[in-house]
Amino acid sequence: MKGPREAGVTLIELMIVVAIAAILAAVTYPGYRQYILRANRTEGQALLLDAAARQERYFAQNSRYVVATGELASLGLPRVGAKGAASPGGWYLLTVEPGTEADGGYRLTATPQGAQAQDLHCAALSLNTLGEQRSTAGETADCWR
Repeated sequence: MKGPREAGVTLIELMIVVAIAAILAAVTYPGYRQYILRANRTEGQALLLDAAARQERYFAQNSRYVVATGELASLGLPRVGAKGAASPGGWYLLTVEPGTEADGGYRLTATPQGAQAQDLHCAALSLNTLGEQRSTAGETADCWR
């Protein structure tokens, strides 16, 4: 027969378990959050690459590139609004502007939206006529892998 002290869990034991769970959560959550941001970044990359391919088709048919965000609908991109074209998950907003004299074309920029705006490691991604991939914050190689 068990005595009253042997039955159940003490408050101290419960607090120890809660403290261990809190420490584990505090250690793992930041890494998990960075993983999610990096995974969502592929959506911005895909949007840029799709828009670049559409730009080349448009150029072949019209002998010019789309260089204004208001003309993005001409490329046949889905989810085009007044501010640009949204990625399928809504994590990025695509805009376009004229390129430099060196590339003579366009520069596409995918700006993070919503929770993805917390991606301070890379921030906005861009791609130009020459296929040069850039990031406004982090190391380009890390942001485009």
